[in-house]
Amino acid sequence: MTQGEVISLFLENEAATDRLGNDLALALKAGDCLALSGDLGAGKSSLARAFLRTIADDDGLDVPSPTFTLVQSYELRIPVSHFDLYRLGDSSELTELGFDEALENGICLVEWPEMAEGELPTSRIALRLEHEGKGRRATITAPENAAARIRRVLAIRCFLTDAGYGDAERRFLTGDASLRAYEYFRLRDSSRKILMDWRPPPEGPPIYDGKPYPKVAHLAQDAYPFVAIADTLRERGFATPKIEKVDYEQGILLIEDLGTEGILDDKGRPIAERYRESVACLAHLHSMQIPQDISVTATHTHHIPDFDRAAMTMEVRLVLDWHIAWKRGSPPTDAEREEYLAIWDHLIDELQSAETNLLLRDFHSPNIIWREHESGIRKIGIIDFQDAMIGPTAYDLASIVQDARVTIEPDLFRQLMDDYLSLRRAQGGFDEAGFMKAWAIMSAQRNCKLAGLWVRLLQRDGKSGYLQHMPRTLSYLRVALEHEALAPLREWCARAGIVPVES
Repeated sequence: MTQGEVISLFLENEAATDRLGNDLALALKAGDCLALSGDLGAGKSSLARAFLRTIADDDGLDVPSPTFTLVQSYELRIPVSHFDLYRLGDSSELTELGFDEALENGICLVEWPEMAEGELPTSRIALRLEHEGKGRRATITAPENAAARIRRVLAIRCFLTDAGYGDAERRFLTGDASLRAYEYFRLRDSSRKILMDWRPPPEGPPIYDGKPYPKVAHLAQDAYPFVAIADTLRERGFATPKIEKVDYEQGILLIEDLGTEGILDDKGRPIAERYRESVACLAHLHSMQIPQDISVTATHTHHIPDFDRAAMTMEVRLVLDWHIAWKRGSPPTDAEREEYLAIWDHLIDELQSAETNLLLRDFHSPNIIWREHESGIRKIGIIDFQDAMIGPTAYDLASIVQDARVTIEPDLFRQLMDDYLSLRRAQGGFDEAGFMKAWAIMSAQRNCKLAGLWVRLLQRDGKSGYLQHMPRTLSYLRVALEHEALAPLREWCARAGIVPVES
């Protein structure tokens, strides 16, 4: 029997039942079992159909009843196995139907769960549909974690209703490395709206100077920074999403859809023209001074944090904490740690005279939208900037010309650097030598961070896919280390076995 929180909803008609199926498809994840109970005609099949069509992102998906086959499997974004146990001979047959394997790899949707009560997981989500007046009553009993996810999607449905989109057919868009997730829905003219689901994050353990990682790295903890930077950049002619509605307390935003086309081709390779336009957009941004304090609401002003010594140092420590032991099988010695951190302390001192302005922080291919029919800087849609800081402008140039997830070949790299430097020279008052020193330091800082981050994602989080970026990251680091200001770091990396010295 399922134990946990109880959620009760009145569904006034068939459309409301479909909407609940739509919402649940955005709440469930692999490993969840949704058990649907109710009399014949209570709406189980309708809800299951809406659920499956949402995950498939296909309103026309054929969803046959598995009454006779007992199970129907769907290879979707999350695999779903739809079980109908009405004709199950014995509950032990559930194993023969592949239930355990299906649950391990995806979601199990079970109608008539009463026929295998003892074989279903006790952690299942139980949903009972009963007739009530002219509608239905849905009673959901779920474990705490699953109930929280369900309450969240229902809160988003209420948010959409308040915004005038209560009937929206929601679709999953993407999740990112943070707690943010995105969905979309279409309007009658086929245009889309984007919904940002930004749940308030947990505090997290202290990891540096008694503070949790997000506070040291100055990562945005709520929606105020996103709105502040979006509005400020858009007022200056840049293409950032318009904010249609926001609930700051819950972390829910309804924003403009800037498009779906990126700056890579269908094989994941950089499109030179689009990268060049991105660099031109960045040069234009660096030509104007962005205020550090931005009024967001009548009661809230966002202060853009500085990319300070603590944040830079914490990030480059990832090499010490994760990369070296992975690379050579032994952790760094105390002497190696002390020397490395002293080198970085000096390099950060060298940045005191560097040009500073707004840093978008992750200005690279995943966060850039190509807008073919626009002109100038509006060709470049910017969609990720909530963690923006004030710091050396060279950081963002390193982000795009050394794209962490894409190989930028030397010819394109030189073209992009030449484009940026030419545009900055034309603006006047540009210290090119100082900028190039800052670029080398910021490139090294970013790539040292990534060299450790890829290993941490593998060893701590079990995410092996990021390791494919390691050779590229180290090749980018080698380029940065060519600058004379980084000679001590270059020698240290060679001795530590991170980046060998080329003969």
